[in-house]
Amino acid sequence: MADAEPLSDPPAHRRRRFYLPGGLSSRLLLATALVVVVANLLTIPVLLASRQREWLSDRIAAGESASFVVNAAPSGRVNEQLKTKILASAGLAAVGMETDGVYRVVLRAAHMPKTVYRIDLRERDFLSELVEPMETLFGGGDRMVLIFDRPHYTSGQLVWVLVPDAPLSKILLATLRELLIGGLLTSIMAGIIVYLSLNFLLVRPMQRITRSMERFRANPDDPTARLTPSGRNDEIGRAETELDLMQADLRAALASRARLAALGEGVAKINHEMRNMLTSAQLASERLAASPDPVVARTLPRLERALDRAVRLAADVLTFGRSVEPSPAPRPTPLRAAAEAAAEDAQLATGGVALALDVDDRAQVLADPDQLHRILVNLMRNAREAIDADPPRSGKGAVTVSLRVRDGFSVVRVADDGPGLPERAKANLFQPFLGSARRDGTGLGLSIARELAQAHGGDLTLAESGPSGAAFDLRLPGAPEPLPNSAGAEARA
Repeated sequence: MADAEPLSDPPAHRRRRFYLPGGLSSRLLLATALVVVVANLLTIPVLLASRQREWLSDRIAAGESASFVVNAAPSGRVNEQLKTKILASAGLAAVGMETDGVYRVVLRAAHMPKTVYRIDLRERDFLSELVEPMETLFGGGDRMVLIFDRPHYTSGQLVWVLVPDAPLSKILLATLRELLIGGLLTSIMAGIIVYLSLNFLLVRPMQRITRSMERFRANPDDPTARLTPSGRNDEIGRAETELDLMQADLRAALASRARLAALGEGVAKINHEMRNMLTSAQLASERLAASPDPVVARTLPRLERALDRAVRLAADVLTFGRSVEPSPAPRPTPLRAAAEAAAEDAQLATGGVALALDVDDRAQVLADPDQLHRILVNLMRNAREAIDADPPRSGKGAVTVSLRVRDGFSVVRVADDGPGLPERAKANLFQPFLGSARRDGTGLGLSIARELAQAHGGDLTLAESGPSGAAFDLRLPGAPEPLPNSAGAEARA
């Protein structure tokens, strides 16, 4: 049997270095408890140092009091019995002073210990004060501490006392026990208060946002999934507001997509019949081709081109319903001829809304001819309908097509002298079912035109809009060479 392959390490995003509780509330409770406990632990050395300094100062004061008794005695001497009582009552083993540079032992026990360590209260820094209580607690028992300080109640330069540190160790141990118990109770109370506060201010609003997101994901149409912003002015309030706006935008997008799906379903039902009718029209045009009438001969090519485009559009509209457009096949296309053909299909006429061309006969653009035709027809038809719907113009106006080359792009401008676009149409200009300027419009024309332009690697944008009219810029990559003079005349014909 072949050796088994070693197991691969789990992905980095699945590896967990340490365990944490699952919920935000649990993690918050744990973090709060740890913070409060650490804060209390940091205060313990400071409190122990304060308690030790207080005890040491009391011992210095007791030594100075004992020196008063000795100095008050005749000849500054006391007998051994009184000396023992004084030292025992003050808890001291020896007392000494320095006066005028002379060191003097005021009181001294009969038996002096050997294990002694020093604490000089005159030369202590903060770090020393924190370390010395630990040395007293864990340095071993049955030791003596020699304390130095400046006199507070007597004259002289120095006073020192020798005392056993066992009482100090007991006091520090009791203080440590009290601090630990008090710190534990404080941690519990502070942790509960902080936890409840943060849970009310942060966790519950976040849970509310999360539940809204979960309900919206399960059913976007559920009215209870909508999150009503609380009106807070902090990051939570901003998150609520942005989530509410995002949900509204997604509902609008889903509604638009549903309408597109319904449109595709409806078109699928009539597409077969419409194609049959167009096939019949094509057969009729073939019969007309045999007619000797010169008028029929002149108009028949345009009729055939219109029928061919209608058949292709009938097939392509299903593709749009599936949100997929056929890939363009760009080639140099004479712009003037394309604009005239589009104006005919958009029903521009000399007596009403007329076409005005500011394009050279030989000018070309790099585009798919059929898709360019659809773009221009949509733009021209929208311009004509806007002018026709404006009573002061009485159906009279002009649609101007011009061309300029800029930064390697051919920019085709389609401008009209109509009333311009209303503000509500500008906000959603290229959105299906939302960007129409007419009440009965669907807004699909501009959406389709822009999608076709972007498929070419260009774009369709609103250049300007106002009381004097609107203008759209169609940007197409490339700038083909103009046609020869004879070819330009043939294309125009």
